[in-house]
Amino acid sequence: MTRLKTRIVDLIGALGPLPVNEYMALCLFDPSDGYYTTREPFGAAGDFVTAPEISQMFGELVAVWLYQAWLAIGRPLPVTIAEIGPGRGTLMKDMLRTLTRLDPAIAAGASFALVETSPRLTEIQKQTLAETSVELGWHETIATLPQAPLLIVGNELFDAVPIRQFIRAGAGWRERVIGLDVSDELSFFAGAGSVEATLLPEDAAEAPQGSIFEIAPARAALMATIAERIADHGGAGLFPDYGHLQPGFGDTLQAVRRHAPEDVLANPGEADLTAHVDFAALAAVVRAHGLDVELAAQGDFLLGTGLLERAGQLGSQASQEARQTIADAVERLAGPDGMGTLFKILKILPHQPV
Repeated sequence: MTRLKTRIVDLIGALGPLPVNEYMALCLFDPSDGYYTTREPFGAAGDFVTAPEISQMFGELVAVWLYQAWLAIGRPLPVTIAEIGPGRGTLMKDMLRTLTRLDPAIAAGASFALVETSPRLTEIQKQTLAETSVELGWHETIATLPQAPLLIVGNELFDAVPIRQFIRAGAGWRERVIGLDVSDELSFFAGAGSVEATLLPEDAAEAPQGSIFEIAPARAALMATIAERIADHGGAGLFPDYGHLQPGFGDTLQAVRRHAPEDVLANPGEADLTAHVDFAALAAVVRAHGLDVELAAQGDFLLGTGLLERAGQLGSQASQEARQTIADAVERLAGPDGMGTLFKILKILPHQPV
């Protein structure tokens, strides 16, 4: 039993069952034993691989999009270019290299920022970015970013923000919670209180017994903070993640450890917990702030931004083995059997009157 699991069992024993969002928050962000606060989860040696770790092409094309967004809003300087949830710093490193090549003016005149809450990951990012020629700033929240137009990227950010789950039980719906079974093992239960109808979809009453519906107030709050900053100061945002374009019923809570799925209750603090992103809900938050939203499959976005052309450039002088590696990366990033359709891109853009 992990140290965090022992603490969670004791906590439930003393105070009662935990809602799913509280359990996720403890597993991922507990200051002493949380997953993101105690380990480096990214890459082949970790538990999962993100798009920037697959190929430099991903970060390069994100930088191309940011540059085009900067041009579209009038090339303001100063401008803040930020990444929220920057992992090991790989994406920022590739973006910085590309932006410097595209236009030295933006590299020289922008403020580059990383928004990170984990001290351990902050140190790893500083190592990754130690050789960069631009000045970087680290922030724990968006609130401390410079008061300037903001171009912000968050790759696989929202999937790790805790969710709430509701389950159809009897005549109504109840919050799904984690409690202790007869053997004092962690287990899922239906909570005691009924759920307000306003939190459920219109067809909730027609769902079969055991159906699960997910909402994510914490995600909505984070997106509202980002959208408010862009609405107030100008800018744009790009958020790749996996999830669905329309809400529906289903349990998407999952755990990954050592590149394989496992029981979400098995090893608290030692496995990554995520859930699929409801892009429609996030888009509604953005639009409520007077901004425009575009949603696209990641494959369509990357191909439209020049993935095949960049792959051709990289492969033109490469060995056969290297060309195969590049081709595999293209398929993994953009192919239907890779990340191309499951992963979506949410773009935040200034409102354009019709």
